[in-house]
Amino acid sequence: MIPYSHQCIDEDDIEAVVEVLRTDFLTQGPKIEAFEKALADYCSAKYCVAFNSATTALYASCFALGLGKNDSFITTPISFVSTANAGVYCGAGPIFCDIEKNTGNMDVDLVEDLIEKDTRLIIGVDYGGNPLKWDKLKSIAEKYGLKLIDDASHALGAEYKGKRIGSCEFCDITVFSFHPVKPITTAEGGAALTNDETLYKKLLMFRNHGITKSAKDFISEPDGDWYYEMQFLSFNGRISDMQAALGLSQLKKLNSFTEKRREIVKLYKDRFENKGFFDFTEETKGAKSGYHLLPVLLKDGFVEKKQEIFKNLRSKGVGVQVHYIPIYRQPFYRRLVSNVHCPNAEEFYRRELSLPVYPCMERDDLEFVFEAVEGVFEQLLSP
Repeated sequence: MIPYSHQCIDEDDIEAVVEVLRTDFLTQGPKIEAFEKALADYCSAKYCVAFNSATTALYASCFALGLGKNDSFITTPISFVSTANAGVYCGAGPIFCDIEKNTGNMDVDLVEDLIEKDTRLIIGVDYGGNPLKWDKLKSIAEKYGLKLIDDASHALGAEYKGKRIGSCEFCDITVFSFHPVKPITTAEGGAALTNDETLYKKLLMFRNHGITKSAKDFISEPDGDWYYEMQFLSFNGRISDMQAALGLSQLKKLNSFTEKRREIVKLYKDRFENKGFFDFTEETKGAKSGYHLLPVLLKDGFVEKKQEIFKNLRSKGVGVQVHYIPIYRQPFYRRLVSNVHCPNAEEFYRRELSLPVYPCMERDDLEFVFEAVEGVFEQLLSP
């Protein structure tokens, strides 16, 4: 099975992890700080905190920005459930904003009309690695005094208006994911980047049970050099040194990974743009997508046969996927929210299919996918 995405691990990555196994620090050691610094430098951000997952990083970010009970936040329905879950963990209620038909990203033009008295935060998502219109969203957030999180789980290596995603030029906090299918991997893992020192300190404490060991941040008088304080309720969100070492090694290859993804997408477009099977989503103006995903939208005549296309491609060894079921359709969210009106998200979900794209995809693998896709679609056209 050729998956829709896959990690690319080489001997340098393996040796980086083995090297840590030979040291005294498997966790809470120097590789974590080294990875955080390298990632912050790559993105041109001031601070970075690595976590055990992007989900934890998103939750920590919502908490650090003060989202709480009786608040609401705006986000997109076309994302993995963790995007909305992060705000709900804090006790806040989600407001789902419809998407742009041509990108799958939140339609920023609709955001202002969704803002309520208790709205505190917007969580944007760079769908598939394609940045949304961050300058416009930042302008809206500033107008209403709202905080902004970029859930850039798909978008490490992407750019918007000449700035790398992660610079936090347009938001308060950016979150990345390092799951194996993402732009780089630490197996499981995530990170939150910010340019605000106060947020940085809160993120650090959130990762470690709400604890600080910094004397200048103590609330009470210490009673010894061993003293530490738990100042709020949290849990263990730490990443290990082995994971951080893998991340450091992977980060060195990120630019080549991104360019390879973009090359593969171009080959797909050269092959299928005029076939009449599906449309490709568009890059946001002024953006450079990292193409974590290759979403296509089935044309009329094929959309009604999506289940058949999905099953037939998988039976041929092509691991297509659907990104995503609108979050508000999930049973949990149906109990939580009502009167959601996102017609573009519904139509996107009806038509969307994700085709395989990853940096270590061989040309033979790509040709195999091309032939399988052509075979399945052309068979459906046959009388």
